[in-house]
Amino acid sequence: MTMLIHARCLAAMALTLAVAGCATASAPPPAFWTGFRDHPHGYLAKDGAPNAAAFLPPPPEAGSLREQDDIAIYRATRDLQGTPRWAQARADNEIETPDAPRIFDEALGITFSPARTPALAYLLGRMLGDLETIQTPAKRGFTRPRPFVREPATTCITPESWLAASGSYPSGHAALGWAWALVLAEMAPDRADAILARGLAYGESRVVCGVHYRSDVEAGRIVGAALVARLKADPTFQADFVVASRELSRASKTGR
Repeated sequence: MTMLIHARCLAAMALTLAVAGCATASAPPPAFWTGFRDHPHGYLAKDGAPNAAAFLPPPPEAGSLREQDDIAIYRATRDLQGTPRWAQARADNEIETPDAPRIFDEALGITFSPARTPALAYLLGRMLGDLETIQTPAKRGFTRPRPFVREPATTCITPESWLAASGSYPSGHAALGWAWALVLAEMAPDRADAILARGLAYGESRVVCGVHYRSDVEAGRIVGAALVARLKADPTFQADFVVASRELSRASKTGR
């Protein structure tokens, strides 16, 4: 009964926002978060969330073949500077605002808009909160230096000090991109191939950008899959999923 009430409330919220958007040009837009400072909390309590430090293998050992591969790929991808793939990697750096899921526009066949699909925007946004809970112990525990810290070279963005100081393993962008892809592919199974491909490419952008090693991205996808698996057992997420799926279906029918 609680799930049903929650789902109906979300549906009512989505309908109210949609009607309000059509009422007058001067109507204020829906209130969404602007970044990490006011980002919505996740679905999972800390003591009920998976711990990436407990289930991830450690990053490649120093001098191992895997580490050598990581370094070789990092060096090779510096040659992509100035290419369309480099520009895409820069665009894919966006993660914390409500507009971040626009990376899936082409794959979904819509123009993603938080005001148009508020329930979907909040569901995907809350997943980032859960990701932080799951991955933070691993980032702090493994403390792997980022590639541009270990071997300075051009990156697709200008790294801020907090980024340079944070752990490289696992990749949070790769984790969230893959988690979003898994959820969206379930919502829109007819577009699953394109959605999953975009989720993979989003993670690869971190390698192209030079802010993560390939093995960081691979570990991130494991974290993303673990997040989705855990959320499937959360009643509130499941109720929100139903509402967001219907919202996406309506948006898909009206197109861009």
